[in-house]
Amino acid sequence: NMVSAEKGLPTEWSESKNIKWSADLGDVTYGSPVIADGRVFIGTNNDEADHAKKRGVMRCFSEKDGKLLWRVDHEKLPDSAEDDRELGICSTPCVADGRVYYVSNRAELVCVSAAEGKRLWTLDLRAELGILPNQASASSPLVAGDLVFVVTGQSANYKTGIVKNPTVPSFIAVDRKNGKLVWQDNSPGSKILTGQWSSPGYGMVDGQPQVAFPGGDGWLYSFDPSTGKLLWKFNCKAHEKTAPGGEPATMFNLVAPPVFFENHVLIAIGEPEASAGPGALRRIDARQRGDVTSSAEVWRLGGKDFNDSLSTVAVHDGLVYATDASGFLICAELATGKKLWSHDHLANIWGSPLVVDGKVYVQTGDGIVFIFQTGREKKLLGKNDGLPELAHGTPVAANGVLYITGQKKLYAIATQP
Repeated sequence: NMVSAEKGLPTEWSESKNIKWSADLGDVTYGSPVIADGRVFIGTNNDEADHAKKRGVMRCFSEKDGKLLWRVDHEKLPDSAEDDRELGICSTPCVADGRVYYVSNRAELVCVSAAEGKRLWTLDLRAELGILPNQASASSPLVAGDLVFVVTGQSANYKTGIVKNPTVPSFIAVDRKNGKLVWQDNSPGSKILTGQWSSPGYGMVDGQPQVAFPGGDGWLYSFDPSTGKLLWKFNCKAHEKTAPGGEPATMFNLVAPPVFFENHVLIAIGEPEASAGPGALRRIDARQRGDVTSSAEVWRLGGKDFNDSLSTVAVHDGLVYATDASGFLICAELATGKKLWSHDHLANIWGSPLVVDGKVYVQTGDGIVFIFQTGREKKLLGKNDGLPELAHGTPVAANGVLYITGQKKLYAIATQP
């Protein structure tokens, strides 16, 4: 849930105002920063001045002053034109108990020490599990208890659209201490539409834990975290009319992560490489079992009210905030799904809104950060576009600092005395 308890974050900044520090990244960055233990961790790639050849890079900066503390480099795959291009590490890391978990550009689940970046273990999803990614493996690992959950990136071939080996896993649970596989699931098998770039969600439903996997077929699957037993599944493409010949009406699948809230799950559907168009944002009852497509939908916002989306939602004070890829921020009632207001940013959005201290921060593909007041009526408080090297991103707040990420730059923004 994209809601922070931070207070006192700035609403105005420029190159000469309220910049605590800035740090150079590579030349392409799609992940978000994670702040823990006095450090800032973020995945990116390298620039041409850094190395002759592209590679994925996990960087660790000092939270205090932005000094680079360490970096871990991952060479590109030999068949990188198909598998990782020049995207670098797209995975937002997860930090727990002094360890950093992320998925590399080589489709490896990696565990390194937070203090020095020492590699502790690696699970090579391609070599050991037979995963074939489409462009990139981008899942953000999720740690719960002794397990780390990850979407593997198993995909259809980007040229033929065929899943070469439908038996290999799309979703796995791994022992976070040693990287050993605990359980796996190969849903959706041969029905993956393009790729699988989403991340899992975790929540308590009637006192019992669930972990949800957003599938590349547009279905949401929820499992018992300890055993991998399927609890329920929901077809998030059920609203689409099948095209002639039985083909899917769109290539939309689930890239947005699911959010558990009050025994329900909220999730949007979309796909960054598909054509833009009507999508859907849903609230699903997570207490049912089996195929719950026809019974668990509490409400759906779609059609002219919501387009395809990559956004993780923010649920706050009975309201839901979400962005769609065409550039709209929407505010809807949590109880009914009724759309209360929207704002067209006139630029694509490949990120999520952040709700913090009575405000909603939204970053557009043009690198402009808009700030709204939370509530049932739209009130634009301001916008900031004075920083270079900004594009798509999701604002992050920690310890009184707002972090804004661009393709080539990370900014730590704080109100200066």
